[in-house]
Amino acid sequence: MNIHKGDNVIVKSGKERGVQAKVLRVFPDKGMILVEGVGMHQKRERAKREGAKGQTVSAPSPIPASRVMLFCTSCNKGVRAGMSFGDKKKKKMRICRLCKNNL
Repeated sequence: MNIHKGDNVIVKSGKERGVQAKVLRVFPDKGMILVEGVGMHQKRERAKREGAKGQTVSAPSPIPASRVMLFCTSCNKGVRAGMSFGDKKKKKMRICRLCKNNL
């Protein structure tokens, strides 16, 4: 999986198609990611104390990583990531397949 925490992604399918957001958490063993503001579900919480009211809280739920693409800021669209070695061939870097800039 080439999507990491903190990456900017764009949703390519589903009801939130076209939404650009940041990755909050990655679950590589399940192939799922948690994206900010995407896949929201409502959860009801009980009252913590006597006399207090319960409330409804919105929280994001994980979505499949195949539903998103990395977002390139120079191309301004969703792109596939390629791998490239740095100048000294010590570190792998992710690059945009279209414009060859670092992601």
